[in-house]
Amino acid sequence: MSKGLPKRSEDYSLWYNELVKKADLAENSPVRGCMVIKPYGYAIWEKMQQELDRMFKETGHSNAYFPLFIPKSYLSKEAAHVEGFAKECAVVTHYRLKNDENGGGIIVDPEAKLEEELIVRPTSETVIWSTYKNWIQSYRDLPLLINQWANVVRWEMRTRLFLRTAEFLWQEGHTAHATKTEAVEETVRMLDVYAEFAETFMALPVIKGVKTENERFAGAEDTYCIEALMQDGKALQAGTSHFLGQNFAKAFDVKFQSKEGGLEYVWGTSWGVSTRLMGALIMAHSDDNGLVLPPNLAPNKVVIVPIYRSDDEKEKINEVTKEMITKLRKAGISVKYDDRDTHKPGWKFAEYELKGVPVRIAIGPKDLENGTVEVARRDTLEKSVIPLNDEFTATISQLLDDMQVNIYKKAHDFRAGMITKVESYEEFKSVLDEKGGFVLAHWDGTPETEEKVKDETKATIRCIPLDGEEEVGKCMVTGKPSKQRVIFARAY
Repeated sequence: MSKGLPKRSEDYSLWYNELVKKADLAENSPVRGCMVIKPYGYAIWEKMQQELDRMFKETGHSNAYFPLFIPKSYLSKEAAHVEGFAKECAVVTHYRLKNDENGGGIIVDPEAKLEEELIVRPTSETVIWSTYKNWIQSYRDLPLLINQWANVVRWEMRTRLFLRTAEFLWQEGHTAHATKTEAVEETVRMLDVYAEFAETFMALPVIKGVKTENERFAGAEDTYCIEALMQDGKALQAGTSHFLGQNFAKAFDVKFQSKEGGLEYVWGTSWGVSTRLMGALIMAHSDDNGLVLPPNLAPNKVVIVPIYRSDDEKEKINEVTKEMITKLRKAGISVKYDDRDTHKPGWKFAEYELKGVPVRIAIGPKDLENGTVEVARRDTLEKSVIPLNDEFTATISQLLDDMQVNIYKKAHDFRAGMITKVESYEEFKSVLDEKGGFVLAHWDGTPETEEKVKDETKATIRCIPLDGEEEVGKCMVTGKPSKQRVIFARAY
């Protein structure tokens, strides 16, 4: 097959868009700004869901589901929240259609106007906290640890598949606690879960940090985040965890009776990751030949392609391959056997390279004679011949483990080379334009300086690193005192 991919070095944006489509991950839908996630793309998202869902449940969370529609009045109960989302909301005003009497087709029935407009959820804090008021009466009901897998709508004007769409899939955790300390601990715990998932499964190194007030989630007291770096030197926010304080509890009057008998407002958190992680996975690892999938998230870790010229050869290969597949699956290795006779082996090799299948095994008559197979690894494109002996499954398993480590190391080494410390504003702008990546600089802590940098350079403060060392310095813009460097970058 002809891949027809642009080179990353020539047009990174076009390369990304074409790869998403040609690798059968997603495509644009008839609805502007929305996407159709195709089976292969959804299979990768399902792998992400499965691992994250397991991690959430291991930390004590349960899944539930809340309505897609939110009464407009709910959003107005928390001032910062409604201000943050007002411009992105899709609004339902009517509940019925009818045939146009003048022959103009289907029209909205003007007699079917809703008494109160409904908002298609941009996020679920308001509807969930209105529900929590009924679920929480006593300290015995706490902590309440709930997650939901859902879709949300945020009316985006400039969209890109997976990275920014009007509708996207995500999970959102919403928890309630008896004390501030417990809520903050939960916020940080879930940030750590996201970071572990990104690094262990996505092979994506991330920096954990706190957002500035300007970048904070609407309605939160603190927003924690994990920030990743893409191959074009731009940052991508890969996950957020918010300490809500008592803001939503007060807005929806969610109180509990304490052990001492008094009534107190609960403390809340919310946290989420979305199908944006698919974009991160693609942009962090893939190359000019197509996707590079970390084995831990590949729908099929191994694909076997038979090479034969006669039915007799195919039958003999099938017998040997059947045993290989049984052993691999018994070892927990997902495998696909592509014995289609509608495509030649070379076409299949190109297809699976494009789709990022970690290990490709080719087996033909000569391999049967020699008791070997040819193995190609997607991350380095290296090929080797290995024996079909008792160690075969262990060899493939070790190869997959090595690939997972290698893909992470490559991304980590790239990021390390793209972190630059600067002292002056001129140096800062020069690094952004000529190199990109994460720029560590002193900042005076004011929103005004942050906005000035954003307006003049299109770079934002990605986070204040949690593991950042205290370092007395001067703001690169104003010269005012600074206690710690923050991370700036241009971002998606």
